[in-house]
Amino acid sequence: MEDSEKTNQIVVLLIGPPGSGKSTFSDTVMRSSLRPWSRICQDIINNGEAGTKAQCLKMALSSLKEGNSVFIDRCNLDREQRSEFVKLGGPGIEVHAVVLELPAQVCISRSVKRTGHEGNLQGGRAAAVVNRMLQSKELPKVNEGFSRVMFCYNDADVEIAVNTYIKLGPMDTLPSGCFGEKKSDTKSQPGIMKFFKKVNALPASSSNEATNAMRKANEKTENSRLGSADIVHTLAFPSISTADFQFDLEQASDIIVEKAEEFLPKVGTARLVLVDLSHGSKILSLVKAKASQKNIDSARFFTFVGDITKLRSEGGLHCNVIANATNWRLKPGGGGVNAAIFKAAGPDLETATRVRANTLLPGKAVVVPLPSTCPLHNAEGITHVIHVLGPNMNPNRPDNLNNDYTKGCKTLREAYTSLFEGFLSVVQDQSKFPKRSNQTALSDSGSLEDTRDSGKKMSKEWSTWALALHTIAMHPERHENIVLEFSDNIVVINDQYPKARKHVLVLARQESLDGLEDVRKENFQLLQEMHNVGLKWVDRFQNEDASLIFRLGYHSVPSMRQLHLHVISQDFDSDSLKNKKHWNSFTSSFFRDSVDVLEEVKSQGKANVASEDLLKGELRCNRCRSAHPNIPKLKSHVRSCRSQFPEHVLQNSRLVARPET
Repeated sequence: MEDSEKTNQIVVLLIGPPGSGKSTFSDTVMRSSLRPWSRICQDIINNGEAGTKAQCLKMALSSLKEGNSVFIDRCNLDREQRSEFVKLGGPGIEVHAVVLELPAQVCISRSVKRTGHEGNLQGGRAAAVVNRMLQSKELPKVNEGFSRVMFCYNDADVEIAVNTYIKLGPMDTLPSGCFGEKKSDTKSQPGIMKFFKKVNALPASSSNEATNAMRKANEKTENSRLGSADIVHTLAFPSISTADFQFDLEQASDIIVEKAEEFLPKVGTARLVLVDLSHGSKILSLVKAKASQKNIDSARFFTFVGDITKLRSEGGLHCNVIANATNWRLKPGGGGVNAAIFKAAGPDLETATRVRANTLLPGKAVVVPLPSTCPLHNAEGITHVIHVLGPNMNPNRPDNLNNDYTKGCKTLREAYTSLFEGFLSVVQDQSKFPKRSNQTALSDSGSLEDTRDSGKKMSKEWSTWALALHTIAMHPERHENIVLEFSDNIVVINDQYPKARKHVLVLARQESLDGLEDVRKENFQLLQEMHNVGLKWVDRFQNEDASLIFRLGYHSVPSMRQLHLHVISQDFDSDSLKNKKHWNSFTSSFFRDSVDVLEEVKSQGKANVASEDLLKGELRCNRCRSAHPNIPKLKSHVRSCRSQFPEHVLQNSRLVARPET
């Protein structure tokens, strides 16, 4: 923040073994805190790779100079490891310790079972490391130089500690002393030592053996996790039109403050943050002063200095939505914010943008949900980018307004209105995929029954991201670059994240058909047309490669709004197939074959849908049904498996293969 030199800063050493929840603790606080934080993690400090203690100290000093408080995310289990970080304290900088003294069983269980750890510490090797670290643990004391030490022995204690730090404003402090410490229970240690001995003998690569050993030693100990606090929705936005488009700063700042004041009451507890790269930014100074004059809540509308694509990682400010001052083509290029955001987001942003719009008019904005694969989503927690186009006052750029500020101010107000309304739509959205499995239930006989009120359509909540197919189905003419074909009743597109070599979607163009459970007898002809179009595309693909085998079907509970038929080859050779849910959604009975759906709708007036619990089942080969421990091993097996498909798949033309000549 611009006033960062006045902030009471804190260095928090998170103390605990792998699996104790240090990263989750810091990430949870940083998502919701009004105080600017930086997380210093040795596992990724060297350009995403493991680094050194010296690098951590250097980055901590740099973050403190920038006005941030700091989380030191290392194990910090003995006094010597902590001593250099304690020395970071000084005038205006307190040093705290948060001790995550969770049961050894919990830490080991988490470490063994986790995947994708930043430092690749998981599986059997992780269990052995936790064992070794715990045997040399030295709990911190206030006399080491800490102004505050807080102990957490369970998830309830952790949640209290998390909320304590979330609530800290930039100027707030916490009482000094030692809080929550209990006498160590020496009787609890021998019980785990037997398990430690087993863990030490485990090979480094044997995560399954480690899991089994943990299960025997731990019996029914649950891998409990820290409950995340509610996210404070935050929009970070640059000043629209004041850089390349050279809009007058005084008039622009008036409009920003006017529109922020107008929209804050509409967005609940959400925050608006005006961002610029420069500490000497005039627009930030003007907006800050004018917002103060109007007594606008500075906790909900404030200015921030930083790179809008790195606010969380470098500035400690978590923003789930950012605005992009874009060009009318909605394409990468140029300079400034537009180029930076497209570069940081990678090709995913351009692809996702094309689903929503191809061009943009001045004064308008378009909300683009980011897929989970996008680097901005993964690294910064940004779920949406809102492209916004303002008025142009630069005579060297096309379509300039020739200094017409009557029209320019009108357009800039429209731009901020569109931007804030787009953010409001994200805030109002529950940001969750629809959960509709409670609308169906198994009867005593084991058949599926519809538990909806007769004749009533239950309300559904869809995330912004989940509405993309509906938008394409209703307006295919606006998406010519991705639509393969369309008619009055259907649209055909490639799946954006295909789960096999060939994977297309046939979308119904009828309103109120969100998914399979909405289908009734009057929709039979539409389903038959979707099936026939799917077969046509199968024939086209098999003309190119006769070895391809297909299934046509629907997911019982769709993740995206608008009834759509999957036409998918059975090789499942795709980098986008990454987890158990992906696999089981196409290979279990959760996937309803189109031929079966047609028969059910014709005979009983509706289609049966299966429970989402099927997505949690074992990973089994779609041919021989052998079980596999993880997706990489399953994929390796599937590539070489030549077994015949299961009998039920071979029946009723569920499998579509090119006849042998």
